[in-house]
Amino acid sequence: MKKDLIITIFGATGDLTSRKLLPALSKLYQDEQISKNTLIIALGRRDYDSKTFLAYMKESSAAALDTKPLESLVIYQKMDISNPKDYPALVELIQANKHEKTRELFYLAIAPELFPDVSYHINTSKLVTQGDINQSIVFEKPFGHDLESAKAINEMLWQYFDEKQIYRIDHYLGKEMIQNIMMVRFANRIFEEIWHNRSIKSVKIIAKEEEGILGRAGYYDSSGALKDMVQSHLLQMLSLIAMEVPMSYFSDDVKNEKVKVIKHLSFDKDSLIFGQYRGYLEEKNIPKDSKTDTFVFLKTYVNTPRFKGVPFYLMTGKKLDAKESLIIIEFEETSEQRKWNLPLSTNKLYIKIAPLDGVGLILNSKVPGLRDDVETVELEYCIACHAVGNMSEAYQKLLLDITEHHKSLFTRWDEIETSWHFIDQIKKHQKDPIIYQSYEDLKPLIFELTKEEMK
Repeated sequence: MKKDLIITIFGATGDLTSRKLLPALSKLYQDEQISKNTLIIALGRRDYDSKTFLAYMKESSAAALDTKPLESLVIYQKMDISNPKDYPALVELIQANKHEKTRELFYLAIAPELFPDVSYHINTSKLVTQGDINQSIVFEKPFGHDLESAKAINEMLWQYFDEKQIYRIDHYLGKEMIQNIMMVRFANRIFEEIWHNRSIKSVKIIAKEEEGILGRAGYYDSSGALKDMVQSHLLQMLSLIAMEVPMSYFSDDVKNEKVKVIKHLSFDKDSLIFGQYRGYLEEKNIPKDSKTDTFVFLKTYVNTPRFKGVPFYLMTGKKLDAKESLIIIEFEETSEQRKWNLPLSTNKLYIKIAPLDGVGLILNSKVPGLRDDVETVELEYCIACHAVGNMSEAYQKLLLDITEHHKSLFTRWDEIETSWHFIDQIKKHQKDPIIYQSYEDLKPLIFELTKEEMK
């Protein structure tokens, strides 16, 4: 039977496939979110057949991977993706299973340095016809390591594929609460009306990790926290918080506003903190003289009428006190607060992304009793707690959107271009990293620079 959906994974024996792609596809298939008439072609150089490949994936997966549903979907094909002589067999396999309306995804789960060869071979073997929107190329960040390399990758891809065929994955955009930021902003009058510099005092965007580099030395040491996290995840969150109301909520209109935000970013060079956790140089395959940053803090400004003068604090790092991603919107004091002569706190909106998605609002409240004592209380909604069994993993949402031609959660080239331009400016002021044992070593430095407490 001809297939309605064919997903070809280049580099299928890697970590991404076992941890993310196959679990997501298995769940989508079981929930009937993708066609029952689906074929997954797994390409790799190892001597597997389909059965032994799935056994290896099950063993490699960090969480329990149910391979039973995948047995009828997956075909493993041994192939050297750098060898043009191996492509005719792949073409023949796909042609034998497709019809004229088949949705075809080519997922490049490979290192960026392999993109040029593989893209060229995909094109010359006529696996993909330029302009055919039923055929899509999918790949992950990193989108280069600076503006120049990102441009080179993009110009190479445009030789072989149209922009409408390209899906660039930043998995953070698939997270439930990231998708929910615009809903919180624009669908609630109490926030929509006060989302500007007259009411907002500061914005903190935080992504902390407890673990170190977890064996990713080859990638991480050439990247570091600034390029790995700030260029993509943190700037994406910042642009969603700071953008103007889009003309519509279709993909291009939202992206147009996000790009405008990044184009209007500046940073305080005196606020930059780069750190490296103690023990990083002892990690396997890390050079003993490495200056790679595993922690970054900076203060930025969005120079638009809406947010001019409001500091945006960005912080990310490894080997910190918790695994936590969140955005904290701190509001200005009211004109009445000074009259109370009490230790009143500012209101804060918490947008919690990990480990549990949710929203929290900090308010001042009187302590019950005879005295006029005050306490802060949090009104909290935990999305993950109330959606047990219904919370989708980021890759489920991203893969489903690709099959349905939805591009809102994928990065457009000009987003990448403007973000790399901003990061390249920061890199000009990069200093040798401060060695830190724990987050407690860094907090006084941050407070000294900003007079702000960071969570």
